Amino acid sequence: MSSLLSQDQPRIRKALTDSSPASSTATTRSLRHERLSRLSSSGSSDISNDASTNHAESYFKRRENRLSARKKAEEETANNDYKKMYEKALATNQRLKSRLETSKQELAMIQDQLQRAQKGKPGDCGSNMLETEKKESWSLKKRISDMEEQLKVKAELKMENQRLKDENGALIRVITKLSK
Repeated sequence: MSSLLSQDQPRIRKALTDSSPASSTATTRSLRHERLSRLSSSGSSDISNDASTNHAESYFKRRENRLSARKKAEEETANNDYKKMYEKALATNQRLKSRLETSKQELAMIQDQLQRAQKGKPGDCGSNMLETEKKESWSLKKRISDMEEQLKVKAELKMENQRLKDENGALIRVITKLSK
């Protein structure tokens, strides 16, 4: 009988090392139940069999606790990574919004200057004054077109940022569903 018991124990240990750490607790419990039933069905009812059964049960419980703790630690790490990405995206979004507001204010100021320059002074002072106004008008128009381009780029960046925020939110929802 003790030879049967000593043969079953190496099989149990080998089967435990072969199982993957990501196995579910239900599968682990069913395997444990099968192994314990094999141990108990060996026909020996002496104290050494009960001790080995208790030892095997305590081993399985410790193993399950280790696996569940490892899985929880991995989930927390994954959630923290997504939180950091989300916070970084929010910070970028706020920075882009402030730059966009500054650019809008500058654009409004430049357009106002352009309108004043176009309406402004009569051309009585001569051709020199007219040339200066034309140069100033041309430079202001060029600056306005540059600012409009910048606004377009910033608007695109804002849309991209929003898309990334939405995607991040979707990923967080998927992770929470998977962790349940």
